[in-house]
Amino acid sequence: MSASNDSFGKTIGVAVGLCLLCSLAVSGAAVALKKDQQANKAADVQRSILLASGLLKEGEAGDVTALFANVETLIIDMESGEKVEGVDVAKFNQRKLAKTPGANKVLTKDEDIAKIKRRSKQAKVYLVRENGKLKSIVLPVHGYGLFSTLYGFIALEADTKTVVGLKYYEHKETPGLGGEIVNPQWIAKWPGRTALNDQYEPIIKLSKTGVKNDNEIDALSGATMTSRGVENMMAYWLGKDGFGPFLKNIRGGKHGV
Repeated sequence: MSASNDSFGKTIGVAVGLCLLCSLAVSGAAVALKKDQQANKAADVQRSILLASGLLKEGEAGDVTALFANVETLIIDMESGEKVEGVDVAKFNQRKLAKTPGANKVLTKDEDIAKIKRRSKQAKVYLVRENGKLKSIVLPVHGYGLFSTLYGFIALEADTKTVVGLKYYEHKETPGLGGEIVNPQWIAKWPGRTALNDQYEPIIKLSKTGVKNDNEIDALSGATMTSRGVENMMAYWLGKDGFGPFLKNIRGGKHGV
């Protein structure tokens, strides 16, 4: 007597076979699309840099590749603020280095106001020039908000004190609350604000009670922890433990200024 085609074993076999075929299809698609995904991510980061620097306006399409030709990319040593030679800029991965023993600095509790635990000993920074003269400096910043680490860029004028612009490109904060860090209306409040005082100490603040001074930005409504996270990351990255040494070198005429 022949075995039934509806046997339990055959049903399991068909199900397993279908699962394997689907897995292979999904894996193949992921591999095939990986380069495109990486290219899109790189283009998104470049677009964020252009938006922070003012080379591109929110809502504009623009040729990102052409506009980015006006941006000089440097790898710097965080302790000295000096340019690091012989590093492949295209392959430099600051996030990966921040997790790599020997390539990172583990922060003390007092140092870690941005709640990042450790940072790379090197960083990628960007200089925008106009007719050979430094126009703005774009710095990568990140720090913890309420639910996630926020990643973005802040751009300063050549005086290293005045904000040109701000742009966040990655976060997992609450939509409508902390997620408002990407709202163009809130971002538009940053240009012209004073980030550092005359002693070049970070002084940018997010205020819940209205803006009274040129170093203040309106805090995000209903998002106290995210607002605090933004303020703390600016204090860290613009301070002596962050990009302070690099900004000091800029003021001293280094890096082609």
